[in-house]
Amino acid sequence: MQFSRDLREEVMSGAVTVSFRLWHRPKVRPGGRYAVGPVQIEVDSVELMPFAAITQGDVRRSGERDRESLRQRAAHAGPIADDTLLYRVEFHLAGPPAC
Repeated sequence: MQFSRDLREEVMSGAVTVSFRLWHRPKVRPGGRYAVGPVQIEVDSVELMPFAAITQGDVRRSGERDRESLRQRAAHAGPIADDTLLYRVEFHLAGPPAC
């Protein structure tokens, strides 16, 4: 999974554990491991949900300051209305990349 440059350090430290993606289909799977710099994350779950259902807790866990900054970051792939479906990807640090 790719993360914006300004979020990578927080992902690698374990502070960011949720990401929202505007995909046509999921590009990661639960149990999959993905390199982020010198560490790996492991995906715990992938679920489709409308933007309006995103909780304030998930906004914080995604590293954003508010819902609108989350909307703007996710909108690089297209506009996001309250009823737009996004993939909620939950993950955790899984260690250094496999050699």
